[in-house]
Amino acid sequence: MKRRAVYCIAGAFLVMLIPLSCWMYLALGDAPPGDALKRFESQPNYYDGRFHNADPAAGVAVGPLDAAGIIVEHFRKPPRTRPAAPVPSVTSDLNAVTRSASVVWFGHSSYLIRSKGYTVLVDPVLCGYAGPLPCMMRAFRGSDAYHPGDLPAIDLLVITHDHFDHLSRETVIRLKKKIRRIIAPVGVGSHFVFWGFDPSMITELSWNETSVLRDGVRITAVPAQHLSGRGFVRDRTLWASFVLRVHGVTLFIGGDGGYGAHFREIGATYGPFDLVMLENGRYNRRWSAIHMRPEEVIAAAIDLRARMVMPVHWGKFETRSHDWNEPIRRLLREAGRRGVVVTVPMIGETYPVGAPARRAAWWELD
Repeated sequence: MKRRAVYCIAGAFLVMLIPLSCWMYLALGDAPPGDALKRFESQPNYYDGRFHNADPAAGVAVGPLDAAGIIVEHFRKPPRTRPAAPVPSVTSDLNAVTRSASVVWFGHSSYLIRSKGYTVLVDPVLCGYAGPLPCMMRAFRGSDAYHPGDLPAIDLLVITHDHFDHLSRETVIRLKKKIRRIIAPVGVGSHFVFWGFDPSMITELSWNETSVLRDGVRITAVPAQHLSGRGFVRDRTLWASFVLRVHGVTLFIGGDGGYGAHFREIGATYGPFDLVMLENGRYNRRWSAIHMRPEEVIAAAIDLRARMVMPVHWGKFETRSHDWNEPIRRLLREAGRRGVVVTVPMIGETYPVGAPARRAAWWELD
């Protein structure tokens, strides 16, 4: 009887393990093939078999002591890493044609840009979680108000890098029939090809390369200070920020990245910006080179010559390095001190670029 029970338990475990393994295999995507890796050798920031930041000191090395510290920090998390009440949201008509550029934030780093019937979707994670498995990195209550079925046709999907909280296989598969074109950093297109997307609809850009999409719309990949990878091998794909010019408005799509001299260079070359979307969350001392502290976000906005800042990369998923709403509190204090204008719309709220800042303190839920 005991042996039979063991066999039953082992069988049940295997039955669960097989679909989970298949799900994980698909979610990881696919690394660029060998011929693509040879093509990367012409890139100035690709050497030793991987991509590098412009600042060599911005790499992230994790040794045994660092790994132990990360584990300790995981169990010594701050007291309010998740909100005490559901995150509020607004229901907007995403199919409405806007007269000028507007932005709808979906929480974390996902947002929709609309302008005169042209629609751009950035880093969509609209499936309730931000990891390789549905049980990992679950969204806050109320923050997952929008799903792929709510979105209109997407003229352009922009992916800043291939981390799970910026590129969700489940989300893009559910959006597949709505997506007309994809812009991504070099190498990231391999994931989409693995998932069955037509390679002809994918354009990969290196830093400082531009794609002209249609009259009045053009996008340029610019440097960011970060890293990439969906499995155990890092930096086989590039990461980037983007400058989007749409119908006379200039926007900065920041993605993820640490603070550095590249912001001032981008501001001098492409600025001023009408609106910049900058990451503001998931920072700690170990990741100081690849994630900005709120005070650095404001410094980056000044360097970019931004007329207004919209902080993203917060408000939806838990990080164990700070309270869930600490980033926005710190950022607003620094913005007030340095005279930077910040808009903080609710999830789903349409913000027309150039309109007065949205500053209702909806994040004060504790």
